[in-house]
Amino acid sequence: MNGPHDLGGQMGFGPVAPEKDEPYFHAEWEKRALGITLSCGAFGAWTIDESRHARENIPPADYLAASYYEIWIRGVETLLERHGFATREELSSGQKLQAGSTPKRVLKAEMVPAALAKGGPCDRPVEAAPLFVVGETVRTKNFNPATHTRLPRYARAKTGIVEAVQGSFVFPDDNAHGKGENAQWLYTVVFDGTEVWGEGTDPSPSLTVSIDAWESYLERV
Repeated sequence: MNGPHDLGGQMGFGPVAPEKDEPYFHAEWEKRALGITLSCGAFGAWTIDESRHARENIPPADYLAASYYEIWIRGVETLLERHGFATREELSSGQKLQAGSTPKRVLKAEMVPAALAKGGPCDRPVEAAPLFVVGETVRTKNFNPATHTRLPRYARAKTGIVEAVQGSFVFPDDNAHGKGENAQWLYTVVFDGTEVWGEGTDPSPSLTVSIDAWESYLERV
């Protein structure tokens, strides 16, 4: 979807200024926000793609005014309410008022190291061979869905070269909305800077931009 999370190439937001020696957390509550998000994700009620879409749906003014972990907390509140674990009134008051949904599993403290080490692999086999090969010229499709997508706005309707075939992975555009994993081949596609940003914006002819694109994002040139 086109939302406040997808700011690549957008003007008016000032320079990107990385913080030198930035700590993992800027406040103690941020540690708790991370823990709550991971613990709730372990319930097994939603996918990582649905959780991303929940954050993307935060109203733009609220999203842009929020810090990183404020966005995480607002997203998980949406998911807890959507899946019946808590009501909006309970989230506002911090008090349990009724019985909610039962998690499929509960992440206990002693389980955390192994769970984090295992991660969440999303590679899946597909029967069909890759449609594109390394070195082939492709064009990304031009679409603006209201649903989740991993193709950024700045890379739509652009022509590039397939740099690598990464394997086959869960298709997030479907998985975010309960339509199944529907795995597809994933490609790294490289674009010239001028193809992405336009004339007069590339200070160096050698500048390139690479993205990972699922097969259904691409078409032959």
